[in-house]
Amino acid sequence: MIKPIEKVIDLGDGRSITIETGKLAKQADGSVVVKMGGTYLLATVVSAKDAKDDVDFMPLTVEYKEKYAAIGRFPGGFQKREARPSDYEILVSRLIDRALRPLFPDDYHADTFVTVNLISADTEILPDALAGLAASACLAVSDIPFNGPISEVRVARIDGELKVNPTASELEAADMDVIVAATMENIMMVEGEMSEVSEADLLEAMKVAHDAIRVQCQAQIELMEELGKTVKREYCHEVNDEDLKEHVWKATYDKVYEVAKSANPNKHERSDNFGAICDEYIAEYYPEGGEVEAPISLIKRYYHDVEKEAVRRVILDEKVRLDGRKTNEIRPIWSEVDYLPGPHGSAVFTRGETQSLTTVTLGTKLDEKLNDDVMKKSYDRFLLHYNFPPFSTGDARPARGISRREIGHGNLAYRALKRMIPDDYQYTVRVVSDILESNGSSSMATVCAGTLSLMDAGVPIKKPVSGIAMGLITDKDGKFAVLSDILGDEDHLGDMDFKVTGTRDGITATQMDIKVDGLSYEVLEQALNQAKEGRLHILNKLDETISEPRADLKPHAPRIEVIRIPKDMIGSVIGPGGKIIQEIQATTNTVITIEEDGNVGVVSISASNKDDIDAAMGKVKAIVAVPEVGEVYKGKVKSIVPFGAFVEILPGKDGLLHISEIEWARLEKVEDALKEGEEVEVKLIEVDQRSGKLKLSRKVLLPRPPKKDKKEQ
Repeated sequence: MIKPIEKVIDLGDGRSITIETGKLAKQADGSVVVKMGGTYLLATVVSAKDAKDDVDFMPLTVEYKEKYAAIGRFPGGFQKREARPSDYEILVSRLIDRALRPLFPDDYHADTFVTVNLISADTEILPDALAGLAASACLAVSDIPFNGPISEVRVARIDGELKVNPTASELEAADMDVIVAATMENIMMVEGEMSEVSEADLLEAMKVAHDAIRVQCQAQIELMEELGKTVKREYCHEVNDEDLKEHVWKATYDKVYEVAKSANPNKHERSDNFGAICDEYIAEYYPEGGEVEAPISLIKRYYHDVEKEAVRRVILDEKVRLDGRKTNEIRPIWSEVDYLPGPHGSAVFTRGETQSLTTVTLGTKLDEKLNDDVMKKSYDRFLLHYNFPPFSTGDARPARGISRREIGHGNLAYRALKRMIPDDYQYTVRVVSDILESNGSSSMATVCAGTLSLMDAGVPIKKPVSGIAMGLITDKDGKFAVLSDILGDEDHLGDMDFKVTGTRDGITATQMDIKVDGLSYEVLEQALNQAKEGRLHILNKLDETISEPRADLKPHAPRIEVIRIPKDMIGSVIGPGGKIIQEIQATTNTVITIEEDGNVGVVSISASNKDDIDAAMGKVKAIVAVPEVGEVYKGKVKSIVPFGAFVEILPGKDGLLHISEIEWARLEKVEDALKEGEEVEVKLIEVDQRSGKLKLSRKVLLPRPPKKDKKEQ
């Protein structure tokens, strides 16, 4: 037996996390198994020895995968094996990637693959909060250059108390759920949702998370020292020409600086102006056929550094942003609702050069989304999808499937809005945001357009929600500028992307990525407070378009009405093999669903008009109605026997109409008065206490003939 090396992290409340290495996957550059209770994560990393030619970025690939065998389940589908990654797996992969990527050396460009597999699962111990620790630990025990370690933890507020890595059951009662990634010194990433919490509460959760993360980072450092992995591999992935670099800076910096402070609000014109400076430099100093040729890629890399520094200095020194706004100024906003006649709700939201066209579709329980993940099988009645086509940025390339970015941005907007949908809302709601123009903050435009389209559809959301993306520019001297409503270039060239969504009363979701070391909580606090000001400004703009949900649905939207019936009557409504419920749906043009809720059955009836719903509702009520003695019913003759007829007075409930109760006059045969299939009014005159059989009378509803005089007889 191989004896692995282990490091135990005490969580301080009787729980612990174990990092194990040296037993599994030893041919990878680094591998660990992270264990907490019955949840095991196997994390591996492999990095190429050399970088590919002309690669000037970090080609990092992170994959999080869950094995159904980890919890003793078979995968669904015909193949019965794991296939494409689920949305949940993609979202966890992004959580890991966003924390790791900024910490690789800037000049390290080798293909690097981090894979985290869930190999054993405990339904109470959530793996997403351990995946970042596992990924960092496998890097720590490798010789791959990495400016970590990092770790990730979940912090939830339950009954007013903050708890690190709560159980799945505890999380159900949380009003704040955030995952935080950090190094020993700095917060790197935050992602979460909450029920309208304050900025101070969010900051406190981040601090609690950071305290727990420091302990986990220290354990990795000790493990790295024990294995002798403090010295990492040597590499040389960049070819540099310092003379060329200096020449590019001297020849272009002043020109770039002037373009940066020209305050041009047009994204494409500004981009063309920046690009023209680089093209002019190449044409002047390195014309085609010249004696000395410099690699164009190297010139463009140095020029990118010039552009980045010039833009940042203009913001810090001149207090001028690329489009001329002040640091806390929001771009011009216009919006409208009911733009499209077909959907059940629609809105256009435009902020600067970012635009979302969002639609709402209302459906029934049959339209719910089934989430059949390894750890959880659930249904969603609220869906939000985000699409980012290439034309939105003017790119001439094909659209090929849904990207990880689209899934991530859609999930952020989903978390921002989902707590605003009433818990007892009967409709399944699908929101789709199509980004038609993009120059930063498209996910936040989705939140705003989503709010407008939901209100246009008549969905009774609790409160409107808006969103804003905050940026940051810093320098080595401690000078910084917090930017509200950032542009795409400010995101790319800046040090932070901090998205915050919320109502007037608090934050509902957040996502933050930090690209620099040494960001203080004071800066984060300023960013949150500035974000609140922007959020409220945007909410005021939304109010000008539509201030509250419409009182009624659109004429073509489905209507849903609900009736609660005794649980033991569900079978009666459904009927043998579904015969009765199918007949009701077919004859009334409705869609009917039934689900159990404790001791009652919840029957939802949907149709495009109220008359059809009323017809179906009447049939259901008739089925569950209890026959009452003395009541008059319009029944249908189901069968005729020599001693009378059986009449169905309620669906599935027949009573005997004895031959003597059909008419006042004496009948020789039942057929002389009744035919099968005939509708007839009858009165329930008795219910047998033993058998429950129903006795009916028709003659009591007919005028009684006068008695004949004895003389006439």
